[in-house]
Amino acid sequence: MSATLLLAEQLIACPSVTPLDAGCQELIAKRLQAVGFECETFVSGPADFSVTNLWAKRPSALVNINQDATDSIAKTVLAKTLVFAGHTDVVPTGPINQWDSAPFSPSVRDGKLYGRGSSDMKVSLAAFVVAIEEFLLANPDPRLNLALLLTSDEEGPANDGTVVVCNALQARGERLDYCIVGEPTSVDRTGDMIKNGRRGTMSGKLTVKGVQGHIAYPHLAKNPIHLVSPALAELVTVEWDMGNAFFPPTTWQVSNIHAGTGASNVIPGSVVIDFNFRFSTESTPDSLQQRLTRVLEKYELEYDLTWTIGGLPFLTTPGALVEAVQAAITVETGIQTQLSTTGGTSDGRFIAKVCPQVIELGPPNATIHKINEHVRVCDIEPLKNIYRRVIENIERQAIT
Repeated sequence: MSATLLLAEQLIACPSVTPLDAGCQELIAKRLQAVGFECETFVSGPADFSVTNLWAKRPSALVNINQDATDSIAKTVLAKTLVFAGHTDVVPTGPINQWDSAPFSPSVRDGKLYGRGSSDMKVSLAAFVVAIEEFLLANPDPRLNLALLLTSDEEGPANDGTVVVCNALQARGERLDYCIVGEPTSVDRTGDMIKNGRRGTMSGKLTVKGVQGHIAYPHLAKNPIHLVSPALAELVTVEWDMGNAFFPPTTWQVSNIHAGTGASNVIPGSVVIDFNFRFSTESTPDSLQQRLTRVLEKYELEYDLTWTIGGLPFLTTPGALVEAVQAAITVETGIQTQLSTTGGTSDGRFIAKVCPQVIELGPPNATIHKINEHVRVCDIEPLKNIYRRVIENIERQAIT
């Protein structure tokens, strides 16, 4: 059994349903400390929803001093930092009796590793650790700082996880240069797709007011569902933007409509509509809010509207990190990887605020959050090797 598969099984065996870590980070920290990492634990959140975060860093063993030929002042060249980031928490299992094997008892069957969190994202975490161990075995004194950022609050509200660590690092002036998030981004084979950005997400809760009344006397009431329907019909047709070379067009979707008292003969006094924007860098929260509000005002609705910005879009254009990842994938698998910004949000949105280059790369995502979640065993070692090759490529850039 490979070291990556063994560690992945050990992590899957930890029942870390969000916000629990269930010992994953302690297991990883011990492995990293053995190869020279300094580890910090950040515990955040209320007592009944305590979140565990790990920041582990191995400083470069070399301090480079360059003497300018025309200047007697020695200049220190700071080593760059490559961060691997991810989450140890997983979503609930769903009905356990529908699983073919216990979700927290890792099982290899028919060439597949089964278990909750196998794809999202404990295989990636195991691959991070083993890739780092292998790199340091061959390069005990790298010119690159290596770091790992883990949280147990990615599948949950994400209020006390990665964002807390990023804020702490920013406050003390910690410099991050490159970050790989281990989200499951691949489609058919490990490495066939990476995320070099993500769309922003913004939700709204719209309450349209009417007048409650008997359904047989509509002239004595005002039905808010009828009042808001023309506005909804128009909002569905709006072209918010065209997207760009990296992002698809911004989309607007209604997720829930709530109204009524439960009785079939009562006109409701209000209707509550939940909706969400997934937006590209061609739009801003302010521009989208203004455009939507103008539609509501057009129909002279009486309403309340609250907004929640879940994350701003981020983008890493092709450069040092993207090229290092592309090269690693091609050498290891022969695949010319596809760059994409589709899908949901990730903790990359927090890291991008403190790190200029962030990409996401992990195993195939076809079974994430599903019953019988699994990863093909043949996808595991290539992922670890890609991560190791990325470290080697970034290290090579630091030397040159």
